[in-house]
Amino acid sequence: MAPRRNTGSTGTGRRADALSRERIVEAAVELLDTAGESGLTFRVLTERLATGAGAIYWHVANKGELLAAATEAVVAAALTAAPARAPRTPREAVRAVALGLYGAIDAHPWLAPQLAVQMPRDPVKSVTPRIYEAVGRQVRALGVPESAWFTGTSALVHYILGAAGQNAANGRAARAHVGTDRGEFLDSVSTAWEALDPGEYPFVRAVAKQLRDHDDTEQFLAGVDLILAGITALHAPGAGASD
Repeated sequence: MAPRRNTGSTGTGRRADALSRERIVEAAVELLDTAGESGLTFRVLTERLATGAGAIYWHVANKGELLAAATEAVVAAALTAAPARAPRTPREAVRAVALGLYGAIDAHPWLAPQLAVQMPRDPVKSVTPRIYEAVGRQVRALGVPESAWFTGTSALVHYILGAAGQNAANGRAARAHVGTDRGEFLDSVSTAWEALDPGEYPFVRAVAKQLRDHDDTEQFLAGVDLILAGITALHAPGAGASD
């Protein structure tokens, strides 16, 4: 991490004290939500916070660090948001974690791309361990043997982040069709699928109606349940025994 830049000015020092890192990150998230990654600049950030660049650099060294901090803040909030009813089983807890991340990725269009970049680039930063810890504790609580903890947790994490990101992208694509709501968009796609060549696309034609009628959140959670069912069935006592 680059050292913080301090101008030595008493006024700047007072601004740095008054302007917390948390407030900077909060403003960065707001900018990312409204203007995207390209709209997040230190110039715009200083204008929004009514401060000087030195006060911001006191807390964050560069844009990369700021993006990482914004990502960590949103993920932390998503994972700590209390569900309406406390989960009673590991399966319910995994679903609660999945829904928290699903909602965050849907609400913050920049989050999925940042997770895709940051998790492999710097897996020791808090965002990766935080997500794996939230899911992995529940995989362990399912009674899965330790040798399968990482594989089972990775399967769930990859599905949750990938499916949530794809769903968010689909939602943005639907909204991009001016004057078209989600139902109209799905109906148009479903109609196009039904019109495909039956010899070349028998499966796609068969599921076209399911595409038209599906609920995104229910479909997402069904995928979580499928993976959980596979993990528990694969590692149930006697599952690997020969007949």
